[in-house]
Amino acid sequence: MPYLIDGHNLIPKLGLRLDSVDDEMELVAILQEFARLERSQIEVYFDGAPSPHAGTRSLGTVKAHFVHLGQTADNAILARLKKMGKGAKNWSVVSSDRQVQTDAHNLHAQVISSDEFAGILVRARSSAPKPELSQRGLSSTEVNEWLDIFKSGKK
Repeated sequence: MPYLIDGHNLIPKLGLRLDSVDDEMELVAILQEFARLERSQIEVYFDGAPSPHAGTRSLGTVKAHFVHLGQTADNAILARLKKMGKGAKNWSVVSSDRQVQTDAHNLHAQVISSDEFAGILVRARSSAPKPELSQRGLSSTEVNEWLDIFKSGKK
């Protein structure tokens, strides 16, 4: 199922900080991993973007909407749902805002609270297969041999 996500609602639910300079990109990285694991389409909305930074960007598998300062992610999400028409029933809206949840329900979209979705993200990440090491590490003897070669300047 594809998702429309209010990013600033979700950030603190994942232990990230809204006052961090990179909070939005940290969330996008988490969402990219989730989209890859779940093969899901994700659009995330962040409000409060100053003019030169506002707009929509495709960041890998995630479409990030940086909503103009003075407008809200809530309104942008609802406008997106209205534009979808009957297709909105195929999407899930992730938000903690009760009004957004109600409006999304009225437009026939699924609704997931930010708390609940944070749990889904954590479970998906923890159950993902861990990549195996493709090579063994060097032994301490091998490391010392390489250090000797580098120090001596031999090729």
